[in-house]
Amino acid sequence: MNGMRKGMKTALVCGILGCLCYGGGDWLMMFGNPAHHGVLSWLTEGTAAIPQWRYNLAMALAFPGIILYGIALFAVQGYIKAERHRRVYHCLNAFGLTPWMALHLFYVMILTLFAWMNGNGYADSALAVCEGLFNRLSWLVPAAEAVMLPVFLYWFWVQIRGKTVFPKGMAFTNVLIIFALLKELLLLMPVSAFRLGFTNGLMSESMILWFGAMLIWERNDKVPDPDPDKSAPANDGGEEERT
Repeated sequence: MNGMRKGMKTALVCGILGCLCYGGGDWLMMFGNPAHHGVLSWLTEGTAAIPQWRYNLAMALAFPGIILYGIALFAVQGYIKAERHRRVYHCLNAFGLTPWMALHLFYVMILTLFAWMNGNGYADSALAVCEGLFNRLSWLVPAAEAVMLPVFLYWFWVQIRGKTVFPKGMAFTNVLIIFALLKELLLLMPVSAFRLGFTNGLMSESMILWFGAMLIWERNDKVPDPDPDKSAPANDGGEEERT
């Protein structure tokens, strides 16, 4: 059990590092002068002036980021009590990781084009071209979110129903609830480069707090055996869980 607990702590730390990679990339590709002149508030004077190395680094950081994310997100299924619920979570998580990269690439490509056009004599057309490109492919954003979010909704359901080793109240540390609270916090922030970066990295920042809450719980030694099925006696009657 001690080895399993140590492995879970390591996985959660990996998740936080993945958030820093992804979130760092989000800040790199957005932090700058927030003044904008079009419909899309993230096509700003600041992003038009960002050097290419920042976009390259933002994309490069996504690769270790998604691996570290994956380590933590797959490890978390060990907190779920029943094998069949673990399998559902595992499948939802496997499908949900791909859109992270797709969305990241989508925004990096548009922002890179915007900065390149502004810096290479096409500034008059840059805004119209990039907004047009986004509008043509904007369906990608809700489609990706529709694949990304079910795993977090399912995690809330298994926690609130007491199907994890955590108390039911831990369901309210769900990453989507943290995201919503941070979104409300944004309303109190003045328009600034910091607010742009914070907004773009909001999901990563939410996941840092989510992984951090579980890590604190682990470090306080409050979590029971994450895989009780292996240590519990066999059910002689062959009765399956009905809830």
